[in-house]
Amino acid sequence: MKEILFSAELPASAVYSQGIKIGNTIYLSGIVAFDPATKKVEARTIEEQTERAIRNCESILRSGGSSLEDAVQVIVLLKNPQDFDSMNKAYSKIFSMNPPTRAVAKLGVDIPNVLVSIMMTAVI
Repeated sequence: MKEILFSAELPASAVYSQGIKIGNTIYLSGIVAFDPATKKVEARTIEEQTERAIRNCESILRSGGSSLEDAVQVIVLLKNPQDFDSMNKAYSKIFSMNPPTRAVAKLGVDIPNVLVSIMMTAVI
């Protein structure tokens, strides 16, 4: 049975689910660096947006009884591929031990103020 997951800290959308849990697997949509207080993208640097987007993913995972430690795959979508090294620096601070598999690609659409979008899959 499919369970829709969401974090009240993030803005809701009528066109996609923040996350879906099927059995012991959680799939997250492309999550961006929305500030929980304002529901807007406030962070300006790739490092700040990467950390905030991962923390937002963590919030959705928690709503499904999971955590970042359960992440098995991450897909990072960058607005600017030249931001890879800076993104990787912020990413590696959070996933420093036993990191999940990962792919990095260019974000295909221009979303105002968004430098990174992160998709994630976790298995509980």
